[in-house]
Amino acid sequence: MSNVVSPLSKRTESVKSVSKKTSKQHSVAYLLERLSEYRNVASIRDVRYIETALSYKDQLSGVFLLTGSIGVIKGYVELFQKHDIPVFVHVEKIGGLSYDQQGLEYLANAIRPDGIITTKIQVVKKAQKLGLATIQRFFLVDSEGLANIAQSLAQVEPDIIEIMPARIPEVLQKVREMTDIPLISGGLLRKREHAEACLVEGATAISSSSQDLWEKSF
Repeated sequence: MSNVVSPLSKRTESVKSVSKKTSKQHSVAYLLERLSEYRNVASIRDVRYIETALSYKDQLSGVFLLTGSIGVIKGYVELFQKHDIPVFVHVEKIGGLSYDQQGLEYLANAIRPDGIITTKIQVVKKAQKLGLATIQRFFLVDSEGLANIAQSLAQVEPDIIEIMPARIPEVLQKVREMTDIPLISGGLLRKREHAEACLVEGATAISSSSQDLWEKSF
């Protein structure tokens, strides 16, 4: 059997690559547009709050899904997309979903969220090759965390970064000095003034699991 790749096969692969790139660009552009307008992302840790998030669809930039399993996550994703709400799946939080190459391919081709959230550099790299928009989450617990962010961004740049916890807003300015990548801050947010402090210090938007904040305008 010949190993020669036909021109048609090459063109098909090229079209697939362009299609993935276009889809990713659309997802990122749409989320950034909504981040600029609403500056508020709902982090959903319990499926009971999906309907609540939907009720605030005109006040939210998008949703981060941090709950569910491989058997139901597609339905959740489609529900939000039906309402034109950008939805990003945290691949390390979904039961039964692996984040190796095969798992990410399944996510990209079958579940088809607007993008993923991960803490792992290699997952960002793999997801980008599959045409998925990427949000990389960083935890800042000490000064070493800032160095880790710089090292990570030197290896790969996600489309958006998320900094946690949000209750150290003064550190956000230091991250902003490192990069102009859109920055979301979340974690331990309960009050409006805490969210506003993050926005003042350079966050593009905030993310929160607090339903009280979902209804706020920033």
